Amino acid sequence: MSAILEKCSAGLLNTRQELIALYQRIRNTSIALCEPLNHDDFQIQSIVETSPPKWHLAHVTWFFETFVLQDFLRNHQPCNPDYSYLFNSYYQTVGSMNARAKRGLLSRPALEQVYQYRSDIDKRILDLLSEIDESRWHKIAFRVVLGLHHEQQHQELLYMDIKHNLWSNPLRPAYLEPRPRRMSDSPAELKWEQRQGGLVTIGSDADTFAFDNERPRHKVWLEPHRLSSRLITNTEYGDFMDDGGYQRPELWLSDGWRHSRENQWNSPLYWEMHEDQWHEFTLYGLELLKPAAPVSHISYYEADAFARWAGKRLPLEAELERKLLEIPLNGHFSDSGVFHPQAGEGQYYGSLWEWTASPYLAYPRFKPMQGSLGEYNGKFMCNQWVLRGGSCVTAQDHIRPTYRNFFYPHDRWQFAGIRLAEDL
Repeated sequence: MSAILEKCSAGLLNTRQELIALYQRIRNTSIALCEPLNHDDFQIQSIVETSPPKWHLAHVTWFFETFVLQDFLRNHQPCNPDYSYLFNSYYQTVGSMNARAKRGLLSRPALEQVYQYRSDIDKRILDLLSEIDESRWHKIAFRVVLGLHHEQQHQELLYMDIKHNLWSNPLRPAYLEPRPRRMSDSPAELKWEQRQGGLVTIGSDADTFAFDNERPRHKVWLEPHRLSSRLITNTEYGDFMDDGGYQRPELWLSDGWRHSRENQWNSPLYWEMHEDQWHEFTLYGLELLKPAAPVSHISYYEADAFARWAGKRLPLEAELERKLLEIPLNGHFSDSGVFHPQAGEGQYYGSLWEWTASPYLAYPRFKPMQGSLGEYNGKFMCNQWVLRGGSCVTAQDHIRPTYRNFFYPHDRWQFAGIRLAEDL
């Protein structure tokens, strides 16, 4: 996490200008992310899981209006009362909302109105930060930092959704112009690190920012185990496919087998065969598959089946967190400007979110945030699985060792890959 975010969430900002500058930087990042899009791209919603870029831009703005301005700005008047219905995502205690599957039907408000909405709310937020009295400063600072982390989550979703939206077009248009990227033809040797078991502590009780689902710090028991030194590559996953991995029910969880059959899975998402060669759709368009690159856009079901085929298992989230706590927060993040996973030995942060064998559940003594913000994480603690480490479309100052991402086991459109573990 950046020093500014740490100081802000801990209540240690020396000046208001630091938070103001941070707010402007992260808000402007969302605008810059959308610059390569043409006007029609802002309206597309290819599947229920994705959202139109226009909706993302409006929703994160609605978040600041609802949870900062309405709570802390006296006599605040909504920019448009209809926006609370159109751009509420899932906060039932705030009010009703437009159905998720119908976000792509919102041709109005127009994109220009959404940008104006962002501008209007930004001005009110910046005025509030400049004028708020000291007695309420820390509460507002935390709420704004929460909103900025929320916007960074949606920036990652934007990359994911734009990629799927464009892939759904038969022309396979590129989001970005291709740029030179170094990629070895041969991956690093797959090595194994022996890890001790015992009673360990995970979770966050630090004064710095963390979501409620990362708290509280608590003890868990780990058995001795080993972790692989790198992510599984396209070549290694291809070996699983060549060995009939998608046709062997004994490798799959029952629900995963049903889901793979119903959806005709025979390869990772975005893989396409052309002239007897595998290609992969990327944010740079359709490219020849790079053998040494980490295999990406893998569901939990596929990751679990591969691990079983390899005679291994997926790591527990506590096993990964203990490793993440030991190493610097360095990796291939969105800050690099390369929005496709790169090979890297010993790289635990960035490149791809790593599936764990841990269901997304509350920690012991978990308490959600108060009020409507308690809906942010807690109500999703069912039927989902934890991923760790961040990806090539995650901002580096958004991630930390205790960060818990979560998706449904059939989800594939996120930047997720496979690290193996085994018991000793």
